[in-house]
Amino acid sequence: MNEQRILELVAVLPALNEAGTIANVVKSLRAYGDVVVVDDGSTDYTGDLARAAGAFIVSHAVNRGYDQALESGLLWAAAQGYRYAITLDADGQHTATSITLFTQELEAGADLVIGIRDRRQRWAESLFSLTAKTLWNIDDPLCGMKGYRLDLLRTAGRFDTYSSVGTEFCIRAARSGRRVHQIEVSTSPRIGVSRFGSGLRANLKILRSLWLGLIRARNLDYT
Repeated sequence: MNEQRILELVAVLPALNEAGTIANVVKSLRAYGDVVVVDDGSTDYTGDLARAAGAFIVSHAVNRGYDQALESGLLWAAAQGYRYAITLDADGQHTATSITLFTQELEAGADLVIGIRDRRQRWAESLFSLTAKTLWNIDDPLCGMKGYRLDLLRTAGRFDTYSSVGTEFCIRAARSGRRVHQIEVSTSPRIGVSRFGSGLRANLKILRSLWLGLIRARNLDYT
């Protein structure tokens, strides 16, 4: 970690082999607060380039997956004493300027802010979104851009228990009557190959997450 923490907001970026985009993404985010990149077992120079661009680094020696990378970054942020964390994808799909809107919602009292993307990449995402909207009033649970009031995470003590593709925490928050706000966000086409994939395997992973969310929903409350 190469810089002293100076702000109460941190952007959390899970990253796997994102050397082509990570430096520019970190630099664009540094205007809004601190940045921590979770280098999830990359075999390229993702971590080195992120550090040189001004990010804090949390490193996984081996690839542990998207959910574990998110959890590592958010728990690191909570332990460091930040007030808010905003998660984004490291491939540059999310617009950094949206951070201001997320921060305003958090400062106005939201416990969780969820982005609503202008496009869905996979058919399983559309099914998940329709189900989540019907049951929990969440339009786009799979959006990677979310804002967290970290006191809620400190109270919960956990982020993910069943590899939910980043959705378990927001389902818990919604079911518990927490203040969940949603913001429309624009996305850019990804540069390079998605770590998540786009074929049958990716869709099945999303369907698994939806199924587990449904059968465990009654236990996904914060008290």
